[in-house]
Amino acid sequence: MAKLQKSIDKRNALIKATIELVNNNGFHATPMSKIAKMANVSPATIYLYFENKQDLVNKTYIEVKAKYTDYAFETYDVNMSVEKGFELIWKRIADFKLKDCENAMFLAQCDNTPVIDEISRQEGIKHLQPLLDLWNRGKNEDIIKPMSDYLLYAYSINPLSFLMMSEKRGTFKLDKTHLEEAYQSAWNSIRVMN
Repeated sequence: MAKLQKSIDKRNALIKATIELVNNNGFHATPMSKIAKMANVSPATIYLYFENKQDLVNKTYIEVKAKYTDYAFETYDVNMSVEKGFELIWKRIADFKLKDCENAMFLAQCDNTPVIDEISRQEGIKHLQPLLDLWNRGKNEDIIKPMSDYLLYAYSINPLSFLMMSEKRGTFKLDKTHLEEAYQSAWNSIRVMN
């Protein structure tokens, strides 16, 4: 049992080091040797857990995406109204991005780079299925604009990454009032106006 835990700890240390180094240096300035050093393992140890750097980055992305979406949908109930469901999910996503900045920053980098392969990107999208299903229901009920899910995400969820980075840099304080204004802007950007 101790060996298994040690193995899990090493793998987790590699994931954590990857996230931190990518956030600070970018993908291309994060060689495997730096990841190994930060994780306190030999470079050869990485290859016991991951095929190569691409595999490490892809698997890290999928793990972080799963953590993000597990948090986002933890209290969501499919029987909620579209508006209430979206509000709950949006506010949970905002909470995740503001409280777990390291993981949120890593996801933001992954969402804006060709480094993540298409198979992993599609796997990441699958984790968003409850939100996509909610939007689909909203479109069918004429509550959500009949737009591409990519556009809905770009207008309603992506601005949170900008706000998170602004807060992290100290250029903008996202207080309760600002958060509510941001939510209302997100909701108004995707809902059908009657």
